[in-house]
Amino acid sequence: MDSLQSLAQYIKGVGPKKSQLLNKLGIKTINDLLFYFPRRHEDRSKFLPISELKSKIGFFSTIKGVVRSASVFRTRTGITMFQLTVSDGTGTVYATWFNQPYLKKYFKAGDNLILYGKVQLHSRLQMIVPEYEIITDDEDFAVHIGRITPIYPLTESVRQRMLRSIAYTAVENFSACVQDPVPNDVKLNQSLIDLKFAIKHIHFPDTFQTLENARRRLVFDEFFFLESMLALKKARLKYNTKAFSHKVESGLLNLFDKSLPFELTTAQKKVIEHIKKDMASPRPMCRLLQGDVGSGKTIVALHAVVISKQSGYQSAIMAPTEILAQQHYAVFNKFLSSLGVKICLLTSSLSLKEKANIKAQIKSGEVDVVVGTHSLIEEDVGFKNLSLVVVDEQHKFGVAQRLKITEKSINPDVLVMTATPIPRTLALTVYGDMDISVIDQMPPGRMPVKTCMFEEKHREDVYKFMRDEIKKGRQIFVVYPLIDEQSVSFELAEDVDASGQKVFRMPRKNLLNLKAASKMYEDFKTKVFPDLKVGLVHGRLKPEEKNKTLDDFRRGEVDILVSTIVIEVGIDMPNASVMIVEHAERFGLSQLHQLRGRIGRSTHQSYCLLVADAKTDSAKMRLAAMLETQNGFKIAERDLEIRGPGDFLGTRQSGLPEFQLANIVKDITILETARRAAYDVVAKDLQLSLPENRLLRSEILKRFGPVGSIGL
Repeated sequence: MDSLQSLAQYIKGVGPKKSQLLNKLGIKTINDLLFYFPRRHEDRSKFLPISELKSKIGFFSTIKGVVRSASVFRTRTGITMFQLTVSDGTGTVYATWFNQPYLKKYFKAGDNLILYGKVQLHSRLQMIVPEYEIITDDEDFAVHIGRITPIYPLTESVRQRMLRSIAYTAVENFSACVQDPVPNDVKLNQSLIDLKFAIKHIHFPDTFQTLENARRRLVFDEFFFLESMLALKKARLKYNTKAFSHKVESGLLNLFDKSLPFELTTAQKKVIEHIKKDMASPRPMCRLLQGDVGSGKTIVALHAVVISKQSGYQSAIMAPTEILAQQHYAVFNKFLSSLGVKICLLTSSLSLKEKANIKAQIKSGEVDVVVGTHSLIEEDVGFKNLSLVVVDEQHKFGVAQRLKITEKSINPDVLVMTATPIPRTLALTVYGDMDISVIDQMPPGRMPVKTCMFEEKHREDVYKFMRDEIKKGRQIFVVYPLIDEQSVSFELAEDVDASGQKVFRMPRKNLLNLKAASKMYEDFKTKVFPDLKVGLVHGRLKPEEKNKTLDDFRRGEVDILVSTIVIEVGIDMPNASVMIVEHAERFGLSQLHQLRGRIGRSTHQSYCLLVADAKTDSAKMRLAAMLETQNGFKIAERDLEIRGPGDFLGTRQSGLPEFQLANIVKDITILETARRAAYDVVAKDLQLSLPENRLLRSEILKRFGPVGSIGL
């Protein structure tokens, strides 16, 4: 048996009880322990003379001294104190612990001691609850202090000192047993240090330079294994998978192009050529289409749908919300019904009879295009000849949901669209197996949206501005983070939305001062704008109520639409020129950018007004980014920096791997290097069957499971 797969309890000094504590950290085997890396390191290697500690009040310092005395006493407030008097010839300091009288048995006068802790001055110089190391004659190397010391992520009941001691024993005795899965050529080309050396020094480095070298090696490995898996998946699609081969030049596509009442942008034409090339190929298309809000992704998707239809096949378009699905259905009907393309809408709000009828038409092939929500992935939804799947706003779906819709056919072409631009770093890690197209051009004639920020005290100015815009014939969105004041809505910005994306929860007491959509709707109707037409939409309304209000707004029968975040995605109202976001500090940056994208869809000047009271640094950074730029990709980069990759995409939903050391923002250079190296290896050995790649093959299987039909 591989010694590294032995249970951690058999490490010297562990045993069954400590092993149970390690299990709470996910550490079961010796190998788990070796690869349980510190989250940071502290420099405890420089000893400061005690006489200089007065200049370090409030800071952590390391000293070396001799124990002069030990005492236990009780304070006036009833706290038991254990205190050591320690000196080094230059001065004296009192090391103090609270409610730990048992420590007295560990120390005796004359012990040589290393202490690391926070220096304080309370009538005399103290070091509060320091970490300590007793130096004995047979011990010339300290584990906890007197060195660059690892600090590990912990959980309840697991102490730093215990874990550090166990890790030290494991590293010293077992790091030499680790096998290196990275091929030798890659290590030589990238000047990577030895893996055994890296593991030893990521835990217990001699210098900060060896720590940096170790981290670079291990970060490279994390990226390299991921990119190798993505390269294999991409190669599987390219070489081993047969799919639908579509007719991309035909009368129907020409008729569709001629029917368009506008000229396509250069960026749209370029992406359409990408898609035509993909769909003409006998290999399945797997393309991510990124485009800022309002850049014209839907028209590009319509071209793919027409290609599927003229080739005799069906298409499915999956949207995350019923509102967006209905809008797609209306747009597809507008452009395709005159060409003889039959389109249906499948959503959860339909009656059982309506659903059954539509499902029968889909299965028989009577329907060419099916637009729907999650209802499309229900087990009883079957297609006759589905060749194209379009997933809109992909970040709102889980990985399993995206996969399930593609399983309705054998290797259909897949077009994934997003109006939330994905920074290049994330695209390389999460969507590295997909081809990526970008629409980086807006339709002509649109004016940039002017974004301004207002404080609560200027509310009357906001209301006056709203009236002035309505007098010009414009319409207005007003968005709130809550539906009402009685409950915390799941539509609350930075809570948890319907797709499961993580956002932060606010304590109930902090919600009492927030304005809510339902209350403000009533205030607008009766007090602020009694002479205007005001509508309300939120997630708890019945679909028919919500749709009627949106239709009224679209027809110009509503002047002001009060809403929650439910209108974040896909609502297209060209006459709406003002977006007001109340409590804007409570919304995520991507949410704010999406909301701003609901306006500026005509030749009229549009305005986004952020009413905010930002107190936290992250809220201030989000609002500053909104004021600085309208470029979706710059917004996405800032959002990634502020939130981190897990929160940006929603780790559970996105398929984003959880890295131990790698940071896809800070380590982009290593990521790109690892990606090139991985694709080079796979290009030369698609099965990873060569002797030098067999350990890499095993590592990928262990981390990611089987990769498609290429034999892995």
